[in-house]
Amino acid sequence: MAGETRSTILIWAVAAALAVFAATRLLGGEGAQPAPVRIEGTSDAAGSAPAAGRSKPATEVYVHVAGAVRAPGLIRLPADARVAAALDRAGGPLPRADLTLVNLAAKVQDGQQIVVPRAGAAGAAPAAGGSGAGGPAAVPGAKVPLSTATIEQLDQIDGIGPTLAQRIVEYRDAHGGFGSLNELASVDGIGEKRLATLRDALQP
Repeated sequence: MAGETRSTILIWAVAAALAVFAATRLLGGEGAQPAPVRIEGTSDAAGSAPAAGRSKPATEVYVHVAGAVRAPGLIRLPADARVAAALDRAGGPLPRADLTLVNLAAKVQDGQQIVVPRAGAAGAAPAAGGSGAGGPAAVPGAKVPLSTATIEQLDQIDGIGPTLAQRIVEYRDAHGGFGSLNELASVDGIGEKRLATLRDALQP
Protein backbone atom coordinates (compact mmCIF):
# COMPACT_ATOMS: atom_id res chain seq x y z
CA MET A 1 0.00 0.00 0.00
CA ALA A 2 2.85 2.32 0.89
CA GLY A 3 4.57 1.44 -2.44
CA GLU A 4 1.54 2.44 -4.46
CA THR A 5 1.36 5.78 -2.65
CA ARG A 6 4.99 6.50 -3.41
CA SER A 7 4.51 5.61 -7.08
CA THR A 8 1.50 7.91 -7.31
CA ILE A 9 3.44 10.78 -5.70
CA LEU A 10 6.36 10.24 -8.11
CA ILE A 11 4.05 10.32 -11.13
CA TRP A 12 2.47 13.55 -9.98
CA ALA A 13 5.91 15.06 -9.30
CA VAL A 14 7.08 14.21 -12.83
CA ALA A 15 3.86 15.61 -14.31
CA ALA A 16 4.26 18.82 -12.33
CA ALA A 17 7.86 19.18 -13.49
CA LEU A 18 6.82 18.72 -17.13
CA ALA A 19 4.06 21.29 -16.70
CA VAL A 20 6.50 23.83 -15.22
CA PHE A 21 8.97 23.21 -18.07
CA ALA A 22 6.28 23.63 -20.71
CA ALA A 23 5.00 26.83 -19.11
CA THR A 24 8.53 28.26 -19.01
CA ARG A 25 9.10 27.57 -22.72
CA LEU A 26 5.74 29.07 -23.62
CA LEU A 27 6.27 32.27 -21.63
CA GLY A 28 9.80 32.68 -22.93
CA GLY A 29 8.59 32.47 -26.57
CA GLU A 30 6.09 35.30 -26.16
CA GLY A 31 8.86 37.88 -25.57
CA ALA A 32 10.54 37.29 -28.96
CA GLN A 33 9.17 39.62 -31.66
CA PRO A 34 9.13 38.43 -35.33
CA ALA A 35 11.18 40.35 -37.89
CA PRO A 36 9.15 43.21 -39.49
CA VAL A 37 7.93 42.61 -43.05
CA ARG A 38 9.21 45.26 -45.50
CA ILE A 39 7.09 46.16 -48.58
CA GLU A 40 9.39 47.36 -51.35
CA GLY A 41 8.62 50.74 -52.87
CA THR A 42 5.93 51.92 -50.47
CA SER A 43 7.62 54.84 -48.71
CA ASP A 44 10.00 55.72 -51.55
CA ALA A 45 7.26 55.76 -54.19
CA ALA A 46 5.08 57.99 -52.05
CA GLY A 47 7.89 60.48 -51.64
CA SER A 48 8.91 60.63 -55.29
CA ALA A 49 5.51 60.57 -57.01
CA PRO A 50 4.71 63.90 -58.77
CA ALA A 51 1.68 65.84 -57.67
CA ALA A 52 -1.40 64.79 -59.60
CA GLY A 53 -2.80 67.36 -62.00
CA ARG A 54 0.31 69.57 -62.07
CA SER A 55 0.92 70.74 -65.65
CA LYS A 56 4.24 72.04 -66.96
CA PRO A 57 4.06 75.45 -68.67
CA ALA A 58 5.05 75.64 -72.33
CA THR A 59 8.67 76.68 -72.77
CA GLU A 60 8.89 76.74 -76.60
CA VAL A 61 6.86 78.12 -79.49
CA TYR A 62 6.90 77.68 -83.28
CA VAL A 63 6.85 80.61 -85.71
CA HIS A 64 6.97 80.79 -89.52
CA VAL A 65 9.60 83.19 -90.85
CA ALA A 66 9.13 84.13 -94.52
CA GLY A 67 10.17 86.79 -97.00
CA ALA A 68 13.61 88.38 -97.29
CA VAL A 69 15.57 86.09 -94.96
CA ARG A 70 18.33 83.62 -95.79
CA ALA A 71 16.64 80.47 -94.46
CA PRO A 72 12.85 80.91 -94.33
CA GLY A 73 10.77 78.22 -92.71
CA LEU A 74 9.45 76.95 -89.39
CA ILE A 75 11.51 78.07 -86.41
CA ARG A 76 11.42 76.80 -82.81
CA LEU A 77 12.14 79.43 -80.16
CA PRO A 78 11.87 79.96 -76.39
CA ALA A 79 8.44 81.19 -75.35
CA ASP A 80 9.79 84.63 -74.33
CA ALA A 81 11.88 85.22 -77.48
CA ARG A 82 11.70 88.38 -79.61
CA VAL A 83 11.20 88.74 -83.36
CA ALA A 84 14.89 89.64 -83.73
CA ALA A 85 15.79 86.18 -82.42
CA ALA A 86 13.46 84.57 -84.96
CA LEU A 87 15.18 86.40 -87.84
CA ASP A 88 18.57 85.39 -86.49
CA ARG A 89 17.51 81.73 -86.38
CA ALA A 90 16.27 82.09 -89.97
CA GLY A 91 19.79 82.99 -91.13
CA GLY A 92 19.35 86.74 -90.84
CA PRO A 93 17.77 89.22 -93.27
CA LEU A 94 18.84 89.51 -96.89
CA PRO A 95 20.67 92.68 -98.01
CA ARG A 96 17.49 94.03 -99.64
CA ALA A 97 15.30 93.38 -96.58
CA ASP A 98 13.35 96.34 -95.20
CA LEU A 99 13.47 95.90 -91.42
CA THR A 100 11.66 99.19 -90.81
CA LEU A 101 8.40 97.34 -91.49
CA VAL A 102 9.13 94.66 -88.88
CA ASN A 103 8.97 95.20 -85.12
CA LEU A 104 12.13 93.41 -84.02
CA ALA A 105 11.36 94.00 -80.33
CA ALA A 106 7.95 92.31 -80.34
CA LYS A 107 7.58 89.00 -78.52
CA VAL A 108 6.84 86.02 -80.73
CA GLN A 109 3.63 84.02 -80.37
CA ASP A 110 3.04 80.36 -81.07
CA GLY A 111 1.82 79.89 -84.66
CA GLN A 112 2.80 83.42 -85.74
CA GLN A 113 3.98 84.21 -89.28
CA ILE A 114 6.75 86.80 -89.59
CA VAL A 115 7.14 88.19 -93.12
CA VAL A 116 10.20 90.33 -93.87
CA PRO A 117 9.50 92.50 -96.97
CA ARG A 118 12.09 93.66 -99.47
CA ALA A 119 13.11 97.31 -99.59
CA GLY A 120 10.90 99.38 -101.87
CA ALA A 121 7.90 97.07 -101.63
CA ALA A 122 4.66 99.01 -101.45
CA GLY A 123 1.72 98.21 -99.23
CA ALA A 124 0.72 98.64 -95.63
CA ALA A 125 3.21 97.81 -92.93
CA PRO A 126 2.69 94.42 -91.31
CA ALA A 127 1.49 94.08 -87.76
CA ALA A 128 3.94 94.04 -84.84
CA GLY A 129 6.35 91.22 -85.44
CA GLY A 130 5.01 90.35 -88.89
CA SER A 131 1.78 89.88 -90.79
CA GLY A 132 -1.03 87.79 -89.41
CA ALA A 133 -2.94 85.02 -91.10
CA GLY A 134 -5.01 87.43 -93.17
CA GLY A 135 -2.33 90.05 -93.78
CA PRO A 136 -2.85 93.77 -94.37
CA ALA A 137 -5.83 94.88 -96.39
CA ALA A 138 -5.15 95.72 -100.01
CA VAL A 139 -5.79 99.27 -101.21
CA PRO A 140 -8.35 99.33 -104.08
CA GLY A 141 -6.59 99.90 -107.43
CA ALA A 142 -3.11 99.47 -105.94
CA LYS A 143 -0.76 96.75 -107.11
CA VAL A 144 -0.27 93.88 -104.68
CA PRO A 145 3.37 93.50 -103.52
CA LEU A 146 4.70 89.99 -103.98
CA SER A 147 7.08 90.46 -101.03
CA THR A 148 4.28 90.60 -98.46
CA ALA A 149 1.11 89.35 -100.20
CA THR A 150 -0.76 86.55 -98.46
CA ILE A 151 -2.45 83.60 -100.13
CA GLU A 152 -5.83 85.30 -99.58
CA GLN A 153 -4.66 88.50 -101.30
CA LEU A 154 -3.20 86.64 -104.27
CA ASP A 155 -6.36 84.57 -104.61
CA GLN A 156 -8.37 87.76 -105.19
CA ILE A 157 -6.34 88.65 -108.30
CA ASP A 158 -7.78 87.65 -111.67
CA GLY A 159 -5.80 84.75 -113.10
CA ILE A 160 -4.67 83.43 -109.70
CA GLY A 161 -6.64 80.78 -107.83
CA PRO A 162 -6.00 79.36 -104.37
CA THR A 163 -3.71 76.61 -105.68
CA LEU A 164 -1.54 78.98 -107.69
CA ALA A 165 -1.49 81.48 -104.81
CA GLN A 166 -0.13 78.73 -102.56
CA ARG A 167 2.61 77.94 -105.09
CA ILE A 168 3.61 81.59 -105.33
CA VAL A 169 3.96 81.91 -101.55
CA GLU A 170 5.89 78.65 -101.31
CA TYR A 171 8.30 79.82 -104.04
CA ARG A 172 8.74 83.17 -102.25
CA ASP A 173 9.50 81.47 -98.95
CA ALA A 174 11.99 79.09 -100.54
CA HIS A 175 13.87 81.78 -102.51
CA GLY A 176 13.68 84.73 -100.12
CA GLY A 177 11.20 86.75 -102.16
CA PHE A 178 10.94 87.97 -105.76
CA GLY A 179 13.58 90.23 -107.28
CA SER A 180 11.32 91.00 -110.23
CA LEU A 181 8.01 89.99 -111.72
CA ASN A 182 9.87 87.90 -114.29
CA GLU A 183 10.62 85.37 -111.52
CA LEU A 184 6.94 84.46 -111.51
CA ALA A 185 7.62 82.48 -114.69
CA SER A 186 9.55 80.03 -112.51
CA VAL A 187 6.41 79.18 -110.54
CA ASP A 188 4.66 76.09 -111.82
CA GLY A 189 1.45 77.09 -113.60
CA ILE A 190 2.52 80.58 -114.72
CA GLY A 191 3.33 80.90 -118.40
CA GLU A 192 4.17 83.94 -120.51
CA LYS A 193 0.52 84.79 -121.24
CA ARG A 194 -0.55 84.60 -117.62
CA LEU A 195 2.51 86.56 -116.52
CA ALA A 196 1.60 89.33 -118.94
CA THR A 197 -1.86 89.65 -117.39
CA LEU A 198 -0.47 89.67 -113.86
CA ARG A 199 1.92 92.57 -114.44
CA ASP A 200 -0.94 95.05 -114.08
CA ALA A 201 -1.94 93.68 -110.68
CA LEU A 202 1.40 92.78 -109.08
CA GLN A 203 4.69 94.39 -108.19
CA PRO A 204 7.91 92.94 -106.66
